Amino acid sequence: MHRMTSPTKFSVRTMAALAAVLALSGCFGGKVPSQLLNLTPASTAPAGRAASGSTESALAVVDIQAPQKLDVLRVPVTTSGASLAYLKDAQWVEKPARLFERLLTDTIRAKGSRLVVSNTDLEDTAATRLSGTLSAMDYDAARGEVMVRYDAVLTTPDHKILSRRFESTVAGVTAKPVPVAEAMNRAANEVAAQVADWVG
Repeated sequence: MHRMTSPTKFSVRTMAALAAVLALSGCFGGKVPSQLLNLTPASTAPAGRAASGSTESALAVVDIQAPQKLDVLRVPVTTSGASLAYLKDAQWVEKPARLFERLLTDTIRAKGSRLVVSNTDLEDTAATRLSGTLSAMDYDAARGEVMVRYDAVLTTPDHKILSRRFESTVAGVTAKPVPVAEAMNRAANEVAAQVADWVG
């Protein structure tokens, strides 16, 4: 005999499905953004290139932090000295600090010869550690300018702690996802290259 689905069970399942759809649509402001933004390294280590080293010489790229405005998938836009908005129809594929950490790791590997580790169990064994805060990856609407700023902290094998601010700006950027994304990628790569030269 055909089994009837009870109205109560049906309504519960339906409500759960609708809630999931609404939650997903809410993440994207009601629709999928027209542009998903990413950071790609200007320099990468060639295929087949190997790196080796001891725990004393290895560098771990770890724990890059970000303020609340960057701890989201949206692209922050400064509209005035005290106001912040987000760029329309644009979203990062991953949170900016994670994207920048990966870009930074790839750039240091490409520009140097030391063993660089990130997001592996080897992080805890490396004697040199690079951390810090991605304090800006913003678009300034009034200036038409993108800025990337990284406050780096380097801990050396002899337990010295060094800090340095790295910053890059790109001007003449229109408030549209593609130009902003290209400018941010360029600025982030410039900052990463500066950091790579600093850590050696």
